[in-house]
Amino acid sequence: MFLEKRFLKTIEQLRAHVAVPLRIELWNGRQFDFCQDPSVTVTIPSAAALRYFIAPNLNKLGEAFVEGYIGVQGSPKNVFKVAEGLASSMTAKMPLVFHWAKQHNRKRDRTAIEYHYDVANDFYALFLDRNMVYSCAYYQNEGDTLETAQLQKLDHILNKLRLQPGEKFLDIGCGWGALILRAAQKYGAVATGITLSKNQFDFVRDQIQRAGLDGQCQVLLCDYRDLKEAQAYDKIASVGMFEHVGLKNLPLYFQTIHRLLKDQGLVLNHGITSSDVQSGWIGLGAGEFIDRYVFPNGELPHVSLALKAMASAGLEVLDLESLRRHYARTCEAWSSNLESNRLEAERIVGARRYRIWQIYLAGCAHGFSKGWMNLYQVLCCKAENTDLRAQPLTRDYMYAGPR
Repeated sequence: MFLEKRFLKTIEQLRAHVAVPLRIELWNGRQFDFCQDPSVTVTIPSAAALRYFIAPNLNKLGEAFVEGYIGVQGSPKNVFKVAEGLASSMTAKMPLVFHWAKQHNRKRDRTAIEYHYDVANDFYALFLDRNMVYSCAYYQNEGDTLETAQLQKLDHILNKLRLQPGEKFLDIGCGWGALILRAAQKYGAVATGITLSKNQFDFVRDQIQRAGLDGQCQVLLCDYRDLKEAQAYDKIASVGMFEHVGLKNLPLYFQTIHRLLKDQGLVLNHGITSSDVQSGWIGLGAGEFIDRYVFPNGELPHVSLALKAMASAGLEVLDLESLRRHYARTCEAWSSNLESNRLEAERIVGARRYRIWQIYLAGCAHGFSKGWMNLYQVLCCKAENTDLRAQPLTRDYMYAGPR
């Protein structure tokens, strides 16, 4: 009874201050509309589930949805907007949440990677493009498809690196191998990819064999900390990887890259960053939800922290580009693809995990569009490389393609 009274009080406060297209239906037949024509309906089947709506945030509401404690009808895009509206209304009443920097070691990082990436290749294929590129696409035109935009992203990275035939190229966190295959096939590089995901490793190895690139391309199942070579690579890329490194390990990460890179080499880091200058979690409880259900042990640095770590490791920034708007569009495409393949996704990973990804992808599209997080490509050379003639004077070469 006490919980019901608190719920009713909260709902009245929310309806007075929040304009969202929401209807809440209780197990006893009571109904609460937040607007005249709601597009999202939340069904609360028992009094026990009312607790998720007392001082709601995205973590609590996400848990209720994922674990099936509530029923939700509506498009993922609208559902997330409603959840944000409810969570935002309580922000001023909720204390700020800080978190200690996470502990990262080989075992923890491998376990976290396996949790996220070793779901099932067939599951990822339901929403990714044909080449299984799981990172921000690059849209050059309004009419670009996801397929086109992902190929443009691969080329955008390799063009920035000015990758040449015969050069040794390393992709740290190579995913399903699209970048190293592109580097070998189109640019003539000798390409190596590393990953901690066994599913990805097996997939990439098979793709290399199918493409007849055994002598030009390889994939290793290993941690970046286990690469012992010095000055072994002309060009290095890291795409969607440093989010898993950990804030405390950023210096080690970039020091390792500096050691692996040839003196005249180039490196490009493509990664998600926090919009919080203190490198804190995404707000409204979204960070806690992602840490629990999607990316355990992940941490997002603010771009200023990443740049400081690069500089401290002896890397000089040559170019920096924000692709935040591109990632919002990429996540929208992924979310739409997953929603279109709902039944197959539930068959592969089950209804609960489908719900995690359903709300996660919709939330990422919303978060990037709102600037909750960003995505930067940072191109660097070794700071000790002082030859002014080594780098082009303009950015024109980035759009000219391979030579």
